Parts: sequence; C-alpha cells; structure tokens
Amino acid sequence: MNRADDLIAILRAAASPEHRSSMSRFGIPTERALGIAVPALRKIARETGTDHPLAVALWDTGWHEARLLAPMIADPRQTTVGLVDRWTQQFDAWDVCDLCCQNLLRRTAFAYELVERYAPREEEYVRRTAFALTAALAIGDKRSPDERFLPLLGLIGKAADDPRNFVKKAVNWALRQIGKRSLRLHGEAVGLSRTLASSQDRTARWIGRDALRELTDPKTIARIGK
Repeated sequence: MNRADDLIAILRAAASPEHRSSMSRFGIPTERALGIAVPALRKIARETGTDHPLAVALWDTGWHEARLLAPMIADPRQTTVGLVDRWTQQFDAWDVCDLCCQNLLRRTAFAYELVERYAPREEEYVRRTAFALTAALAIGDKRSPDERFLPLLGLIGKAADDPRNFVKKAVNWALRQIGKRSLRLHGEAVGLSRTLASSQDRTARWIGRDALRELTDPKTIARIGK
C-alpha cells in the first residue's frame, strides 16, 4: 500500500457509525463519509505532519474525511491557484469548504486574490469559498491593515442578494467577522448591515438584520474595544 492507502486505513479504523449518522442532520452528505470528528482528524494531521504530495493523494481518494484532512497537511507554499481551482470545483459539503479555507487557503500568498476570484462565480460552493475565506482571514490574519478588508465589504454587498443557503450564510459570516476585527471595520460593517437590512431584497435583509444583532450587541462592542 502507498501512504494514502495507509492513512485511509487509519481513517477507517477511527470511523464512528454514530458520528456518520449524525452528519446528515447538519447538511453534510454521507455517501462517501466514514464518520470521524474533526478533533480526531486534527490529531491524525499532527501525527502525519506537512506532506503536500500526500495531501493531494488523499484528496483524490474522494473520501469526505480525506478531504477534511488533506488541507490540514498540505503545504501552503506548494499550493497553486490551479490546485485550489480544482479542489473548489469538487467541494460538495460546507465543512470541506470551510475547513479548507481555514486550514490552507488563508495561509497561501494569494488568499485575498482568491476571494476576488471566487466572489463573482455562480457555483454555490465556489462562491461560498470566497466568503468563508473572507471570514477565515478576518479571524486569522492578524497582520493585515484594515484597508485590506474594505474592498471585501464591497464584495459582500454585491453578493448579499444570493438566496442560496450555503452562500448567504457565508456572506453573513464574513460580514460579522470583518465587523468584529477592529472599531474602524466595525463601523463600516454596521453601516453596510444597516443598508442591507433596509433592502427590498429578502436575503439581503436577513443578512443585514442578523449581522446587526451581533455587531450592535454591547458585549461584542466591548470585546472589539479591548
């Protein structure tokens, strides 16, 4: 067996039928799922270490948990736009999309370019990638100035009328995370949220109103000001 086969065997041994049956309740397809919780996958990733060729081979097996694990061991420096394009086209679950953004895409040198690349796309999970990645950057990129996020608010505004569940929730998530990054961005995000909340479009109204509930909460504002 090759290393990918070895890891699939490890994943099979860690699988839980109970966890697999619970996944569908969260909107996760289970046809190619084994049933392994993310903390267990993170432990396997730590034991495996960074191994980019292995990550690509794992992804290509098509197993759900292999596609959660692959971005955890992939090397951002060896990751190309072409590889990201291929993977995003194959996203079929929100958790694969989101964990790929958090564990790999935000760490690439071209993360912000990916947001701009995918935000106008029509495919549901490709478009979700743009905004899940925006949220991941707002949380995890501690070095970039506020100015880096201002254009992303514009992309959020343009996508706020997309009623598809996995897009609108990611747009909302991105808006809230940018708004919690700093006091300046909080003001910008609240302004956009108010505009969306008064929109004639139902989806935009939901995104704006939901974001305002969190962003205008005194506890949220107090945390931002620290």
